[in-house]
Amino acid sequence: MLRTPGARTFLVPAFAARLPYAMLSLGIVLLVLDTHGSYGTAGTVAAVSAVAQALIGPQTGRLADRYGQAAVLVPSVLVHAVSVGALIALALGHAPVWALLLAAAPAGASVPQVGAMVRARWVAKLSSEGASTPVLNTAFAFESVTDEFTFVIGPVLAGAIATSLNPSTGLIAEAALTVVGGLAFAAQRRTAPARHPHQPGVRRASALASPGVRLLAGAFLGVGTVFGAMQVSVTAFTESVGQPGANGAVYGIFAGGSMLAGVLYGMVAWRQAARHRLLASYALLVLGCSTLWAMPNLVALAIAGLVCGLAIAPTLITGYTLVETLVADGAKTEAFTWLTGAIGLGLATGSTVAGQLIDGHGPSAGFLVPVAGAGLGLIALVALRRFLIAPSAPSRTVASGAAGTSGVVVAGGAVATGGSTVTGGSVVAGGSERDAAPQLVGAAKA
Repeated sequence: MLRTPGARTFLVPAFAARLPYAMLSLGIVLLVLDTHGSYGTAGTVAAVSAVAQALIGPQTGRLADRYGQAAVLVPSVLVHAVSVGALIALALGHAPVWALLLAAAPAGASVPQVGAMVRARWVAKLSSEGASTPVLNTAFAFESVTDEFTFVIGPVLAGAIATSLNPSTGLIAEAALTVVGGLAFAAQRRTAPARHPHQPGVRRASALASPGVRLLAGAFLGVGTVFGAMQVSVTAFTESVGQPGANGAVYGIFAGGSMLAGVLYGMVAWRQAARHRLLASYALLVLGCSTLWAMPNLVALAIAGLVCGLAIAPTLITGYTLVETLVADGAKTEAFTWLTGAIGLGLATGSTVAGQLIDGHGPSAGFLVPVAGAGLGLIALVALRRFLIAPSAPSRTVASGAAGTSGVVVAGGAVATGGSTVTGGSVVAGGSERDAAPQLVGAAKA
């Protein structure tokens, strides 16, 4: 994968640009908590930023598909720097909460969607190089491991900078990395995917118009609730047993399990259909989450968290692999961004709901959120799994010594009637496959 021409030139700046993605929320919490003294206020401001990012991010992805990644990245990182600067100034000036919320919204909305853009570059590069599907699967695995790494390192970096210097420096570092990494990534134009500009008279549908994309976004929303609830619940549990310092170790085992699974998953040339793999990994995630609330001590909680983590990366990798097949070339960045945004929205929701449950019912209650969020995602995937099948290419009439009549497709000796497609001796009609023999009567006439 790394031998792909030009890959290293965009991977390095991409890592610098996406690291702040995991620093923003904690940076906001630490700053607002220090200046306003309220966990509720700090959480609300961070949640507004996350929601704005989840809602606006896909729109920037759509613009990147149309006008190119650099045309979107450059203004995005500049707006982000200004917005974060305004938020810092307002917080240090003890501005009212409504003013902080107004600044947090553009700060979150302008976060560059570098992870989605990198995945779009992999698709473009590997397609142009004629690489096989296993290589693309490995690329998506690599990106999932990178995401996990940034989610582990980002908060640690933001917390270390904020506590060692002052709370505002965590956000300053986040904004600086965003600008430097974002501009360096935007400068790598040779590896950027081709633009798909608007054509007059042609209405281009959003990637979200695909039922499969909507289903995957909902499933990733469930995964996001696992991330958010685990962060809050593990912190509360370690404090309740008198070992608050173990918080990082327990959550690190959870994230480390996901990173390990991502590495191993990317090394396998899978033969099973991607949708079947997604259902299996998501079911494992629900199974692991269902035990968290009953863990009696930190060791048991760490083991249960490891099982959950082992299912996270395969789920994300397979989801990104599937969504790439569900949309046209001109909507891939947007589709990836919807999934990334869904994770962020789920993270904000999971942390908020888990916090409320912990306040009212104790630390173990927070672990009910991961199983509820992931459980709903699994139900949706099982019930609507037919939407995960990639749409067929438009049928054509191929004349090679034969003529297709109305509603008939003749291609390579295969015959389809009534919109059905016959290949390899089978008839596929309405998504089902059955014996072709009855359908081949009259094939000579066709």
